[in-house]
Amino acid sequence: MRLFSGPLSMFGAKVQIAAHEKNIDFELVMVPFNMKEGYAPKHPEVLRINPKRQVPVLIDGDLEIFDSTQIFEYLEDIKPHPALWPARSAARAWSRRLEHESDEVYFPQIIKLMQLWKTPLDPAAELARAGAAAYYRTMENIVGDSEFLGGAYSFADIAFYMAQLFGARMGADMTSETPKLLQWRERMTARPAVLKVVGPMADYLRGQGLSVPAFLPSKAT
Repeated sequence: MRLFSGPLSMFGAKVQIAAHEKNIDFELVMVPFNMKEGYAPKHPEVLRINPKRQVPVLIDGDLEIFDSTQIFEYLEDIKPHPALWPARSAARAWSRRLEHESDEVYFPQIIKLMQLWKTPLDPAAELARAGAAAYYRTMENIVGDSEFLGGAYSFADIAFYMAQLFGARMGADMTSETPKLLQWRERMTARPAVLKVVGPMADYLRGQGLSVPAFLPSKAT
């Protein structure tokens, strides 16, 4: 099994964490990437398999797929235990909704901030930060007194953890306004599978002279 990702790929990191949680052996292929030109030159396998020309891409024997959620569902099918979706249908659907909203409701605000990082006082950037803050308040109510977002630890936690990491990098971090969500983040950061992925990511950021969110480890674990 080969997983094609990048040093700052949020979606690739989601898959990496899930594979580590399930103790699935895979070869990690980091495609060419630099802060000036992005993903260049595009890896030929990524170009061949994904019409969107993006990582992550997974090759497992004759199977070739892309998109972090689709890859995760495949991992869940081939190794159901430990499960990263709840067993009950309603709880599983709820967790899938949370994972989807992390990508499609929360993360677009962070993409706006990425596009406006040189002009953080732009009204559009302020609106994006406000949108992220509102989402944090919603998630504060969702996590409540539970350890994890859907009750049991799931791919929804992995997805939102990686998304909010990029939010923190872009100036839209959580604050004391959401103490339960901050505690959730501490629990997530302490997980060995998470550290195995975000540790090298933090080291990459430092190597590029870029700021690293304070909650990330000081060196790769």
